[in-house]
Amino acid sequence: MQAFDFRTGEVILIQKPLTWTSFQVVNKMKWLIKKHPSLFFEDKFIQPKIGHAGTLDPLATGLLIVCTGKQTKNIESYQAQEKEYTGTFFIGATTPCYDLEKSVDATYPTKHITDELIYETTKQFIGKVQQTPPLFSAIKINGKRAYNIARAGDTAEIKPKEITIKIFEITRIALPEVDFRVVCSKGTYIRSLARDFGLALNSGAHLIALCRTRIGDYKLSNAKSIEEFENSLFQ
Repeated sequence: MQAFDFRTGEVILIQKPLTWTSFQVVNKMKWLIKKHPSLFFEDKFIQPKIGHAGTLDPLATGLLIVCTGKQTKNIESYQAQEKEYTGTFFIGATTPCYDLEKSVDATYPTKHITDELIYETTKQFIGKVQQTPPLFSAIKINGKRAYNIARAGDTAEIKPKEITIKIFEITRIALPEVDFRVVCSKGTYIRSLARDFGLALNSGAHLIALCRTRIGDYKLSNAKSIEEFENSLFQ
């Protein structure tokens, strides 16, 4: 059994599974660690705090930093660190949520799109740029989560905000699919980047795959799956 001290605080790197919410990952881990010996003091169970640093959408995979105990005080510092993502855009169609959670709502021409145009267009998004988050997001509008407003069929104005994209690299072009790697600041929505990239191509686009590979110096390659974490607790 691996040594853990969840009350004092642990920083655990987890590979978020596809279709799981970040909240579901935390709940699963909370349930698992309740059985761990480090949570018992003089035969009394002590429930540690637990939380994650940076939400991933259900259809995204990749690195999730989960903190327990006193390490939860550092969650904001982890959230503020630079992020790296890889993924795939689908060029020529859009969805209301900018990814595959909703069906395609419009299609656009793509015959004019060349490899050269794709590479050239990425330059527009490098540096400090204004980005409008999706309505289907956890941003609060007048005290309500934006995704609750959207799922109720209502609309709301979301103001653009400044983000920084350090690297926007195209790694594969096989239209209608385009693979990418992005290094960016806190608060960047890759779904919004997909939408804006499609518009910049005089077409449309949405996100069909996304993986967070790094948060600051923490790498996905060092993360455990939920199953591996469970095994490390009890084997």
